[in-house]
Amino acid sequence: MQIHGGTLLDYYFVLNFKWNSKQRTNYIIQQYLEGLVNLIEEYEKNNVRQIRFTGTTYILNKNTAKKLGFTITKTNSLQLMLLVLNYFNVLISNSIAKGNFSFPNVTKSISFEAKLDDLVKKKASIKALSNKLKHRG
Repeated sequence: MQIHGGTLLDYYFVLNFKWNSKQRTNYIIQQYLEGLVNLIEEYEKNNVRQIRFTGTTYILNKNTAKKLGFTITKTNSLQLMLLVLNYFNVLISNSIAKGNFSFPNVTKSISFEAKLDDLVKKKASIKALSNKLKHRG
């Protein structure tokens, strides 16, 4: 399953423009984590274990991805090309998240993957980080 972040419209309509950059970034990451927990719980409930999650991001760093149970992989040239082709949308989304005009360095994006079982082992940590970010406000 490919994990995909929000779209430009999601950022525009969901983020609170009164928040500062750190609050917006925390909210974005918290929502990723909450969605990840929901996916884990849904697949656990249905006893599905043979799912592999993959994604590419310029928001998470390698250490955080590893702590969440992901393995860092080589960024696929197609994924990088898609980020470059969609750079305008990525630029505007990043600028909305940062609260000012901000150029993301998509060449520093990371790709990651994890089996569901790896994420299940880290579910408590993922939930804890999600809750911590949720209550930072």
